[in-house]
Amino acid sequence: MTVGQVRTEIDATISLNFETWGRLQATLASGSQQTNLLTTATGAAPNGSGGLAAAPVPLLTGTGPASTTTSLNVGATAAATFGIGTLVAVDIDYTGQLGYIGTGVSAAYVQSAAAVASDVNYVRRVTLNVGVVIAIAGGVLQLANPLPAGAPATGMQVSRLVGFCDREGASFFQEWSALFVLHGEQGDRILYHYPRLQAMQGSAETADVLTAPLESIRLAAAFRALPVKDASDGETVLCFRSYLPAALRTI
Repeated sequence: MTVGQVRTEIDATISLNFETWGRLQATLASGSQQTNLLTTATGAAPNGSGGLAAAPVPLLTGTGPASTTTSLNVGATAAATFGIGTLVAVDIDYTGQLGYIGTGVSAAYVQSAAAVASDVNYVRRVTLNVGVVIAIAGGVLQLANPLPAGAPATGMQVSRLVGFCDREGASFFQEWSALFVLHGEQGDRILYHYPRLQAMQGSAETADVLTAPLESIRLAAAFRALPVKDASDGETVLCFRSYLPAALRTI
């Protein structure tokens, strides 16, 4: 017979190492706000997360082809100042907006314009809407991958950057959703959907030995799953684990 019942809070954590380095991977691993190291203006005072940025390059409208997710029309004169491999950030100017900023993905939270010194480049300084130039022709910059936020909106400009920077500390903490997919050899799939994940640690790296003395440095990330209510019946859950059988698979 039943002699007792116990109920405890559910809990789940996830840890992983990224195979490659990139803007999104570094942001996921940092646990807080990350910045783009914008190319600084001549004579700008040094600063850990980048000094005063050089003037941005506007996107042309009404002249030549429209900018898309993989091409940026900046005109022949401006395009000549870019090179193959140039990193670019594409977003709007900062004009005193408060709250979450960053097109496509919220990249920072601004509590006061004074806190960011009304830096016109601040949105581009934090945006995840970045790309790398792989070809230049007819005043158009071709990008290696589509911009995460889609085709540029009116008013967006282009800033060059040299890399990315995260900071130990800061007060902005992002929340993510994750979908992990395991592919079976016969076409079936297992899906792990975590609707809410928050970082458990700051930036960290792991070193894997290749052939001594060579090592591979990989970004490490750890997250805690937060509960959500299932709309079907109001149950509290952390993860939805689904199995999708292959075609004609006996179930």
